[in-house]
Amino acid sequence: KFVGQQRLSGGPAYSVVSFPLLVALAIYTARGHFVNHIECFCSLVDRGDLYLWKWLYSLFSNLADKGERGMAPQNAEEEDECLSGAQLVAKALKMQKVEYIFGIVGIPVTEIAIAAQASGIKYVGMRNEQSASYAASAVGYLTGRPGVCLVVSGPGLVHALAGMANANMNCWPLIVIGGSSDRNQETMGAFQEFPQVETCRLYSKFSARPSSLEAIPAVIEKAVRSSIYGRPGACYVDIPGDFVNQQVNKSAVRYVECCPAPPISMAEELAVSKAASFIAHSRKPLLIIGKGAAYAHAEDSIRKLVDQCGLPFLPTPMGKGVVPDNHPCCVAAARSRALQSADVIILLGARLNWILHFGLPPRFRPDVKIIQVDICAEELGNNVRPAAALLGDIKAVTEQLLEHLNRKLWKYPSGTEWWSELQAKMKSNEETSKVLMISLDLFKKMNASGNKVVFLNPSSPCFFL
Repeated sequence: KFVGQQRLSGGPAYSVVSFPLLVALAIYTARGHFVNHIECFCSLVDRGDLYLWKWLYSLFSNLADKGERGMAPQNAEEEDECLSGAQLVAKALKMQKVEYIFGIVGIPVTEIAIAAQASGIKYVGMRNEQSASYAASAVGYLTGRPGVCLVVSGPGLVHALAGMANANMNCWPLIVIGGSSDRNQETMGAFQEFPQVETCRLYSKFSARPSSLEAIPAVIEKAVRSSIYGRPGACYVDIPGDFVNQQVNKSAVRYVECCPAPPISMAEELAVSKAASFIAHSRKPLLIIGKGAAYAHAEDSIRKLVDQCGLPFLPTPMGKGVVPDNHPCCVAAARSRALQSADVIILLGARLNWILHFGLPPRFRPDVKIIQVDICAEELGNNVRPAAALLGDIKAVTEQLLEHLNRKLWKYPSGTEWWSELQAKMKSNEETSKVLMISLDLFKKMNASGNKVVFLNPSSPCFFL
């Protein structure tokens, strides 16, 4: 319009003053808008100026053609964007809400650690892969989302197997990502070549190598999901060295959304009713709180069950803190007596393994009725057949039990013979402990003064100078 006005007023058709307008028009045209407006623009000039305007028209049209092919649809540029395998791994972990990676970088996983940090994941460098795997599994247990252990091939992965096996047996969510030799070098004696996928199957719930770069997000999502669904555990993802820097078109990758939290399952109502009946008719009930209860964040419902029903409870080492040890119903100070004499035991997320003497005599009564609550069906009935098996989330099943017991208006009386027996044993054990502490303190003082101390009996606190 500006140049046209100049022409109508008798001024030059291609004044220098009009060049800012031409540049703006060129940019606008190059983005694929209003190409035909240049033709209208050229019609404003006379024949003497036609050659110049044809040249400008040709220039702008070429820019417009390029814009239509590439610049105009801005999404096309994104579609042509390429990502490396390392970036894909990092992005997939970020989409699955992984927050921490522990590991030792080296060939071929250094780029994965760099990409993870660039995506906002916290990377913690360790001195040993075993420590890294233990740290990652601890994060998984505390947060409910798996920590990641990043290791190099061969010996790097072998060192991490200790933490992987520990996480799998102790039911802690963990993802181990191991670099491995290039695919075209398999069986040729590649650098630190080792059958990693096959080895990790012995120590994990899931072990796999993505078949292609495009498959990386799906494999990582499955590893994360497997690590937290059902009984938590370890999972392994193998990344070949040639995958790390290989490029793939972003549009060719099928991204997988973050897997949801594990589904909450409830026990069968008939089994819950049966368990509640056993508890209501028990003479010497005992509640054992295990690690599964802590992992399920069932502290509120279990505390409510203890308070409303007055049940004596015993925490396992990993179940401590679900209900405080200073709670009046805690009988940890009379642990052996409680286990040996209880006629009905409710196991909340605790396994009858060596910690609980496998649930067998003489540590347990031969006729004890076990009510077992667990998230894992395979665990129900291990070592001792339960009188009632409740399969489901610890928190949800505890609330089911509480509901049934409230319907019966049942509460275990505080003045029973069972409570008197437990309280007497706790008092006796506390007095014995005080004597031992006094003796130990006296022993330290005498030993510090240079006196020779001789024990009359190795199992007795009695000694003489």
